[in-house]
This record gives sequence, structure tokens and C-alpha cells, in this order.
Amino acid sequence: MWSRQDIEQHSVDIRQFIDFRQSRLENGMRLVEAYNGSGLSFNLLPDRGLDIWQAFYNSRPLTWVSQGSPHKPDLGQEWLRQFNGGLLVTCGLTHVGPPEKDAITGEWRDIHGLYSRLPAKDLRVTGYWDGDDHYWLELSGVVTEAILFGEQLRLERVYSMRLGEATIRLQDTITNLGDMPAPLMALYHFNVGYPLVGAGARLYTASEQVAPRDDRAVAGLERWAEYDTATAQYEEQVFFHHLKADTSGETEVLLCRDDMALAMKWNSNDLPYFTQWKNTRQGIYVSGIEPGNCIPEGRNAARESERLVMLEPGDSRMSSVSLRILDRSEAIQGFVQRIADLQKTGRAVPGCDLSGYPR
Repeated sequence: MWSRQDIEQHSVDIRQFIDFRQSRLENGMRLVEAYNGSGLSFNLLPDRGLDIWQAFYNSRPLTWVSQGSPHKPDLGQEWLRQFNGGLLVTCGLTHVGPPEKDAITGEWRDIHGLYSRLPAKDLRVTGYWDGDDHYWLELSGVVTEAILFGEQLRLERVYSMRLGEATIRLQDTITNLGDMPAPLMALYHFNVGYPLVGAGARLYTASEQVAPRDDRAVAGLERWAEYDTATAQYEEQVFFHHLKADTSGETEVLLCRDDMALAMKWNSNDLPYFTQWKNTRQGIYVSGIEPGNCIPEGRNAARESERLVMLEPGDSRMSSVSLRILDRSEAIQGFVQRIADLQKTGRAVPGCDLSGYPR
């Protein structure tokens, strides 16, 4: 890629090549457009948890988006009506799963929690050269989930990208600022759409166990890794994976179709669970690949099964995920082989408990 000397000899403004460009949409929502000279571009929504909405690689869409999106955050609307689609919808931070009434307090919780409708503040962009060949750009922001006499959580998010590299890096640090333990359920709902996922697509994982969520998923268990043609009124299938990781806890998955693939990597010590959502329904054809510190079963079930993580006062949890786009067959096959090797030599991720499934 271009060196620092190349850049500075030909341009006085690095934004010609890489930027997080901030603007506003007609509906008043803030938008951040990201590009880095690699063919990868994506949009962030600061008013929706600083999540990723549209994303493209060489003008090819990577994700599914809903009609009318992006929707302005409205806690009076159902979560499903506010679902933008988009490459990332963060679920949590105190509930991930179906709507439910708390078995202890009677509190009503909508599907997947409040996070994706909370605004980010303190947006900052920082760029720097790492030697003469690598230029990095970072965008950071803060999202808080809090209620008087209840949870006081603060999430600090950092996106980073390198000039000329088709990779998105995300790092979150969640801190409990309150004086009481707070439930912590966080799941990164990455949504992949056509043409990257479609008939003939395949998900590669190094899995110790694949647990179907329910009877509907049991029926599709033998073909959990394969994706079929769009089908009218298709009922979603959800699979929970007990993955394998290397000695440092790193694990990765690959979603591939034809000549393009999305590789995802994270540390399983921070995010021991992985959920696969298959929704090959006509018109809303989308697959979720979702690392998390939980599975989407809801706080009641997580508490009952003793899977619920509690964040103590003053404590922080950090997690990071990287997404890389591949468009060369040799690179894709190299990642397929890496996952095959991890299947052979990796160890089952500790802290992943899928007991009780299928239900």
C-alpha cells in the first residue's frame, strides 16, 4: 500500500485516503462514513449505540438493511420495529434474548435490551503513523446504560482501521460505575446479507459442540453450516456453538460464498459464546454471526442456569472483535485451512455452558 512518503508527496490531507466523516441525515440522526482506501466502507450510527449500519466492499453490500432504516431511536416502539438491520446491532447490556417479565422484580424487558437505542457521546477521531508504512485511524465514543437506583454501566467503544486494509477492529470496555453488582449480557449481532450470504454459502467454525436452540433448529442440525435459496415464510433457525480456541484463547469463524468471505476473530476468554442465526426468508434473507458473553436466552433463563454474568462495582470487562473481508480464493482457502487446523488442535473454550439445549 502507499507509504507515508507517497502520501505526503501527493496530498496535504490524509482524508483523501482514510476518514471517519461525520454528517447528519434528513431525519436528524448523526452518521459517520468510514473509508480507508481498501474497497471497504461502512456507516456508523452514533444515535444507535455507535453500531454499524450499511457496509460495502468494492460497492458490493455486506449486510441486510430494513425498510425505512435507519430508524430514529424510540423506546416507545418495539425492538423489532426499530431493528435497522445493518452490519452490527449490539444487544445488551443487561438483557439479551426474548421479551420477558423479570421473575423477581416484575420488570418488563423487550427483546435484546436497550443498548441499540442509546446515543453515543464524546466522539473523537485520532490518526497516527506506525512507522512509514502503516497509518491508523481510530474513532471512539461513550454509551451509558443507567437508571436511578439501578444499573450504572458505561461502555467505551473504539473502532480502528488501517489504511489500505479491509478490516474493521472494534474494542469495547464496559465499566460498572454503580455501587451494586449489575447483570452483564453483551452480544455482538453481526448481520450478513446477500450476496455474501445466499444459496451455496457456508459457515466454517471449529466447534466442540453445536446445540440447536429448539425443535425447529433440531430439524436443520445436519445442515447448520449450509445456506439455501430464499424461501417464503421460512422459520428462523438458531444454533449455539461451543467453539475451540488456541492456547491464547483466540478463535475465528469464516462465512464464505463464491469469491468473497467474511472472517471474524476474537478472544474467547472475553466472549466465550457464539450464536448462529439463520434466517433465509424471502426478502429478509440475513444471517447473524454473534460472539457474546452470553447466549440470547434472556436474563431469567441465564440466572436460573447460573450463566448470568454479574459485573461488580468498579469492575470493567473488555472485549474486541475484528472483521476482515477476503476476495481472493487463495486467501479464503488459507482461512478455511486455519479453521480446520483449529478444529484439530484447539481446546474447547472454557466458560461456555450450553446445558439445557435444545429446549
